[in-house]
Amino acid sequence: MHCASSPRLWAIQEVLKRHDRVIPHLSGPGMKTVSEIFGEKTFSTRCMQEKLPKPVFEKLQDTIRRGQKLDRSIADVVAHAVKEWALENGTTHFCHWFQPMTGLTAEKHDSFLTFDDHGAPIERFSGSQLIQSEPDASSFPSGGMRTTFEARGYTAWDPSSPIFIMDGPNGRTLCVPSVFISYHGEALDKKTPLLRSMKALNDAALRVLKLFGNSTASRVVPTVGPEQEYFLIDRAFAALRPDLISCGRTLLGARPPKGQQLEDHYFGSIKSRVQAFMQEVEHELYRLGIPVKTRHNEVAPSQFECAPIFEEANVAADHNQIVMEVMRQVARRHDFALLLHEKPFDGINGSGKHNNWSMMDSEGKNLLEPGRSPRENLQFLACLMATVRAVHTRAGLLRAAIASSGNDHRLGANEAPPAIISVFLGDELTKILDAIEHNTNDRQDSTERMLKVAISLPEVAQDATDRNRTSPFAFTGNKFEFRAVGSSASIAFPMTVLNAAVAESLIHVCEAIEAHREKKVPFEQAVITVVREVIAETKAIRFEGNNYAAEWVTEAARRNLPNLARTPEALEQLVRPEGIELFVSTGVLTEQEIRARYHIYLERYLKDVAIEVDTLADMVRTLVLPAAIAHQGMLAQSLEAVSRVKGKAPEPQIGLLDACIHEINTLRERLDGLEALMQQLDGVDEKERAHRYAYDVVPAMAKAREAADRLEEMVSDALWPLPKYPEMLFHS
Repeated sequence: MHCASSPRLWAIQEVLKRHDRVIPHLSGPGMKTVSEIFGEKTFSTRCMQEKLPKPVFEKLQDTIRRGQKLDRSIADVVAHAVKEWALENGTTHFCHWFQPMTGLTAEKHDSFLTFDDHGAPIERFSGSQLIQSEPDASSFPSGGMRTTFEARGYTAWDPSSPIFIMDGPNGRTLCVPSVFISYHGEALDKKTPLLRSMKALNDAALRVLKLFGNSTASRVVPTVGPEQEYFLIDRAFAALRPDLISCGRTLLGARPPKGQQLEDHYFGSIKSRVQAFMQEVEHELYRLGIPVKTRHNEVAPSQFECAPIFEEANVAADHNQIVMEVMRQVARRHDFALLLHEKPFDGINGSGKHNNWSMMDSEGKNLLEPGRSPRENLQFLACLMATVRAVHTRAGLLRAAIASSGNDHRLGANEAPPAIISVFLGDELTKILDAIEHNTNDRQDSTERMLKVAISLPEVAQDATDRNRTSPFAFTGNKFEFRAVGSSASIAFPMTVLNAAVAESLIHVCEAIEAHREKKVPFEQAVITVVREVIAETKAIRFEGNNYAAEWVTEAARRNLPNLARTPEALEQLVRPEGIELFVSTGVLTEQEIRARYHIYLERYLKDVAIEVDTLADMVRTLVLPAAIAHQGMLAQSLEAVSRVKGKAPEPQIGLLDACIHEINTLRERLDGLEALMQQLDGVDEKERAHRYAYDVVPAMAKAREAADRLEEMVSDALWPLPKYPEMLFHS
């Protein structure tokens, strides 16, 4: 094969011709500030105030800010105002934008066009159209809750999440954030359980606040700031990689001589082409009212991160879905391919989505921040230890919430936390908790000493301890960072599980304090006694060391912490009796809904792995083996030519041919074995098949990859058809 005919070498030439995409209105004189454009594509509070009658505006604000039920009597007025605003901004269509169990978002566009009584065309948008729509539910995953002929499903407006406008190539669409439920009311999406979990957390947290004398707070919401890691590679390279197209990760690829070992990419100078992409993404997100704050190079080459300011959990979940979609769209404009898979490249860092989670009341107070008075500090300790208890009692469910085939490849190395869920609190808080725990005698002066420890918390600075980048769930001053969520995942389900678990533990703490109060124990003493009990109860889940260390696996087993290394065993936690009990008791999911989710997630795992196996087999048979056989033929021809001249081929050259033949045979045998294994498992029960995929099929794929990667290292560069790691990772 001549070099000029190699698609890979053509792709390299194309990449070298790339130029930065420059958009004049994003820089220079006349450029608008962020505050001027922020939220201009959302039906914001300012828009509502301008376009709605005051009584309607106030009722809608009650719905949004206090979580009250929408007053249907105002629906037509709101819908008319939304339509007028949308038409002013050039929209022609509207849709209910929702999050089915596919992991992506969904939308069905309808135009505003209708006709009046005289047949004249007009634009109309009614209150009923705003509140509810009816997409076909049978075509979305339901986990057995619905049969194919049961088509009816409903999307319903979520007023707490801003209505927004999305640009298309030749027009704009009004998007109404919505939930998705079946004809019988079952949740068919990821948003409905999240909203239910927020209600459960609100009810439990308000009960705690009232216990501590706060009668003015009307609402408590979980807040989330999801950091988003991602890779960018050139589209020309991605187009030549069937694995990236079908699976989002490279199933083959020899490790490059230079990876991330120099550690020179992290926080390094951002290349201009990448920065142009980031700046355009940020501009689009600001207009959509998404408060993206931070951008930087991540550790791996061609890996980056953006991070927003925290928002209410359901809004943050919606916004993170929009962030991923906007990044995809803008990446194409810059001739990039956006890779959101948790482990797109072997041997270097994977990507996660670090969820910075806390609780905030309606007065703007963070419940996970030490206060300025003894009572506030006791409240902080109660909320802190309720959260730690939630992770301790529901560690298996939290692992299930972040389970996926992609995350299985990421967890446990290269700055990703391990599959063992634990909590990091830092040296200073640990010392305070230890001091409270060890004051165990019943003398009054002991209680006084514990209270003195508790009320000294204002001295705990927000950054009083170092960060633990290996911990799955780390306290970082006034919030917890749930680092184990995968980069491609919706944050909705992990946050749903966390909210439900914390709600359960807040109720436990509240009831324990109330039980002591019924025995006439002074309030402060009752609180500190319960805090001390929870400190002792949850000691096993707290770990301040290196979560990557082999010793931690042994220590975690000694502490009876679950080590759910693979997705199938993690997902089983959802349908264990104690898991079902949590969801049902908090009103987050019915037993039918959680069992359906288990089957949906398990089926998705099976499909993901099966697609990878088929893609790997296709790449090996149509790309790798032909290139290797061509190289083998080239070596044989060379040996034959040398033999004719010299009478005998040199042993080193014979060795090259033998090595090539050996790897070709090894790869073919391993691929045949992999495909035979898949056929053997074809009729096996879903649960057993998932376990066999995790512990037999995935390792068999890795063995086939080893042989293919060795061939990549020996086959002539001019013959190798697939873009290599050095090209993909360092050409941007």
